[in-house]
Amino acid sequence: MLYENLVQPFVEFGFMRRALVASLALAVGGSSIGVFLILRRMSLMGDALAHALLPGAALGFLVGGLSLPAMSLGGFLAGIVTALASGIIARFSNMREDASFAAAYLTAMALGVLIVSMRGSAVDLMNILFGAILAVDDAALYLVVSTATLTLVGLAAIYRPLVVECFNPGFLAAMGVRGSVYHYLFLALAVLNMVAGFQALGTLMALGIVLLPAVAASFWAREVWSMTLIAAPMAFVSAAVGLLVSFHAGLPSGPVIVLFASLFFVGSLLVGSRSSVRMRLSRPIHLRG
Repeated sequence: MLYENLVQPFVEFGFMRRALVASLALAVGGSSIGVFLILRRMSLMGDALAHALLPGAALGFLVGGLSLPAMSLGGFLAGIVTALASGIIARFSNMREDASFAAAYLTAMALGVLIVSMRGSAVDLMNILFGAILAVDDAALYLVVSTATLTLVGLAAIYRPLVVECFNPGFLAAMGVRGSVYHYLFLALAVLNMVAGFQALGTLMALGIVLLPAVAASFWAREVWSMTLIAAPMAFVSAAVGLLVSFHAGLPSGPVIVLFASLFFVGSLLVGSRSSVRMRLSRPIHLRG
């Protein structure tokens, strides 16, 4: 019974194996991006970037149909344009960058839904919004794995200045280093991971596997590397269990995966070793805040 429920689906069905490998790649690359999004207080900006992919993916859909290269390139370009436009608006106006991101992503999402609705079917729109990880083919799998590899290499190359820029951007300025360069390099990696994630989980669900395990890990660790080492297994277990549950119950995979990631978040919030409910209640009354 245990073998039939947990192992047999991955042994018998190729689409389950591809989905599992894609989940592992998303967990490794996405969790690293998610940790930095948390540290840089860019969680909502990450959500904006994920939604900003929609008009580019929709234009790619109009040009090439449900073509992976066309939709991925369109989504990546839309995400980069949104990030740059938001930065420019914040730089040359009194609007905060998070507000400019919100304005840009709301406009982008409305435009993307309109484009797909005009030329595509409801099924096409659902695939773009919510993804279909059980339908990941070899091309999508190569994209996800390549993205995870590039993410790890890219973050390793800019790790030190990126960490310093997270906690003490004034230090980089004093050393004559332009922190904005590393900021935009990080945004490019974030957009790339959103593109890979949307192929499997859709533009609405892609950020869940990136952000929720990272938030959960923040209740167990404080260093960047340790948060990443905790977040990645949480993301992979959420995806693996979500795949099995969706397979046996006939439920959509993306939402189930994100819900299991949410369980890690709730559990960590309650019993984590750092700033959790358990830790706050265990303090003496006069130290609680």
